[in-house]
Formats: sequence, C-alpha cells, structure tokens
Amino acid sequence: MLDRDHLKNLLSPKEWGLRLVFWGGAIIVGIVAVLFALGAQRAYQFSHWLYSFSPWLAFLVLPSILALSVWLTKRYFEGSQGSGIPQTIAALKIKEDEQLRSLLSLRIAIGKIGLTLLALCGGASVGREGPTVQIGASIMYSLRRFGHFSHRDQLRGLIIAGGAAGVAAAFNTPLAGIAFAIEELSRSFEQRTNGMVLTSVIFAGLAANAILGNYIYFGTISSSLGSNEGWLAVILCAITGGLAGGIFARLLISSGQGWSNIAGCWMRNRPIAFAAGCGIVLALIGVLSGGHTYGTGYEEVHQILEHGDADYPGYAIYKFLATLVSYLSGIPGGIFAPSLAVGAGMGSSLSHVLSFAPASTIIVLGMVAYFAGVTQAPLTTFIIVMEMTNNHELVLPLMATALLAHGVSRIVCHVPVYKALAENFLQRMDVTDKPSPSPKDQATH
Repeated sequence: MLDRDHLKNLLSPKEWGLRLVFWGGAIIVGIVAVLFALGAQRAYQFSHWLYSFSPWLAFLVLPSILALSVWLTKRYFEGSQGSGIPQTIAALKIKEDEQLRSLLSLRIAIGKIGLTLLALCGGASVGREGPTVQIGASIMYSLRRFGHFSHRDQLRGLIIAGGAAGVAAAFNTPLAGIAFAIEELSRSFEQRTNGMVLTSVIFAGLAANAILGNYIYFGTISSSLGSNEGWLAVILCAITGGLAGGIFARLLISSGQGWSNIAGCWMRNRPIAFAAGCGIVLALIGVLSGGHTYGTGYEEVHQILEHGDADYPGYAIYKFLATLVSYLSGIPGGIFAPSLAVGAGMGSSLSHVLSFAPASTIIVLGMVAYFAGVTQAPLTTFIIVMEMTNNHELVLPLMATALLAHGVSRIVCHVPVYKALAENFLQRMDVTDKPSPSPKDQATH
C-alpha cells in the first residue's frame, strides 16, 4: 500500500509541474540535438563542396571563419567557447545565479549551435556532441522558472539531466547518457538525481528516435577478438591510445592554464589574430591530408570501419593535430567525434602490425583506447562505443581496453581533462569550494 506521504507526493500539482518541466525539457533537448546533428551534416557537406573547387581556398576561408567565430564568441557569446562540457561541470559548483547564467543560458545555447556550425562550414576539426551537453544543460536550466525549482539539489539535477540528455540524443546512446552523468558530471550517482537523469535520457531518446528512427551512430559492426592472441591487441591498443590521449589532454589543460611562451602571449593578448593563425595551420594540415581532416571525422570513421583500413596515410596524426589546433583557436566546438576519428585512424594503423586479430576489431579497440585516454572516463567510453557500433561481442575486450588506457593516460595526465578545464573556468570566475559561513560566524563579524 502507498503511505500517505507518498500518495500526497504522487497527487501533488507542484510535483507534477516539476515532472512536466523535466519531461518537456528532455523532449526539447532531443529535438534540438537532432536538428543540430542535421545542421552539422549540412555544414560538412558545404565545406566538402567548397573545397572541391580548390583545396587552396582553405587558406582564405579557415582563417576568416575562425577569426570571425572568436570575435563573435567574445563579443556576444562569452562562455560558449570550447567543448561545453567543462562549462557544464563548472556550473554544478556555482551557487550565484548571475554566474550560472554566464555559462548556461539560451543565449549561450544559440551561440554554441550557430558558431559550431560556422566552424564546421569552414572545415574545423570539431564535434557537436560536447556542445550538445552544454546546450542540453542550458535548455533545462532555463526552464527552471516554470517549475519553481528553489533547492540547490533540484537545480543541480536539472543541469545534470540536461547534459545527460544531450549526450543520449547526440549519439542515440541512452546508456552512455546515464554513464556520462555518473562519471563526468556528478562524479557520484546520487539517489535524489538518478530519476531525473533516467527520465531525461528516455524522453530525449524518444524525441530523437521519433525524428531519425532507431539508427546506430556508426552502423552495426560485427567483429570479435579472435584467438587468445587477440588479448595482446587489447594491451597494445590500450598503451598506445592511453599515451596519445593523455598527451592530447595534457596539451589542452596546459593551454587552458596559460602558456608562458610567445604562442601563449599571442593567445591571451590577440585572440582573434591567434585564431586566424590557427586557421592557416588547419588549412595546411587539411591540404597535406588530402582534405580528410576537415569536419567531425564522422565520414572517415565510417569508411575506416567499413573497409577495415584507411586510405589516408598518417590520418591519425593529421587528425590529432587538426583537433588540437581547432581547440586551441578558442572557437566553440567539441572533441568527442574528432577523438573517435583519431582513435579509428590509430587502430587502422595498428591493424597492420597486429595482423593476428581482425582489422575491424583493432579499429574499434583503438577508438575506445584513445577516447578513454583523452577523457579518462572509461565507463562512458566503453558504453558509448559499444552502443554506437551495436557490437556486443567485444564487451569484455572493450571494457579492458578502456580501463587500461585510462590507467596509462593517468601516468601522462594526472587530472581528467574536463575536470581540469572546469576548474580553469571556476578560477577565472573566482569561484571556490569553500563552505558558506554559518549565521553564527556571520554574527561575529
């Protein structure tokens, strides 16, 4: 039987109002994520069409677009730069509403979408999945006024649920959305927020499925580890991916903390000119790679998985550099999809050495290893790649690869990249984790 308190809660108009805000917000996040994905696809097609006239156009287009994007970010959409995940994590530690609005708002969500699509139109190596986290969190946080969320835990739950819904809808991976909320956003799965996260993921997933159907992000990949020798591939992929991912993460963190060299001074004092310089470097990398480093890397990963090899020599290295330069430029855009592309290229190269295991298996292991090395979130990494490829035969090898790569990455980069970047945001905003003074303490001053 239902007790009186539970029945009262079940029938409470206020509680139903809160539920409707969560459910409605999650559906909105799912729809926005799908429209963002369709826009990103059109932006990639535009850049491909543009550079089909001449690859040298990149030396004019990329510096102009990156400089314009940074100018718009600093002038109108401050807080939208970079991935968006560090801002969402930082927002969970902020108590002042004014400071929260500087990281999560509809204005920032609109800027995040528009400027990420602008970067993709030029061919910058950025993804839309990380930005979708900040967009989802911004949408849910902006809906707080309709539900009269007054408690700190309720607002925190809104932000976590919005970010998780963004991941679930962006990749069509509901389990990964939950894992992301546990591992990256909350760092602990609190009982009072798990229902919010779960329902937001479900409703966002339903909205995405209603528009695009039950698609698999990278299609169904059927592969296995093969013989017992295949476990050697797990170890080698984990070491290689963990080291490369850790180096990438450390470079991002050090740039966020401020370099003391000439590049760091240029980045701080002349950010628009620095972005234009990054555009020239991106154009050079694009020309050297035959144009394969432009965009998210989604099409290249599809081809690598389908053919079991890459026809682009050095693709992993080129994509690594293009993604690093794109992030350093200061434009809005994520690293999720480009990191998966780097991992796929790395796995493709390793498959020639590890010929005793199926090439498709090595490629998937490479994706997991590098992605886990960058994010240091093995649970999210393993689930997200498993759901994106619909491959359940490699569950244990994928888990083992993610955990080993995470351990190797920690040797190179001691702090998870998103946590470190979030702390940079908090330091710039002068936000600390010191507890608020008690009324007794205040009375003594």
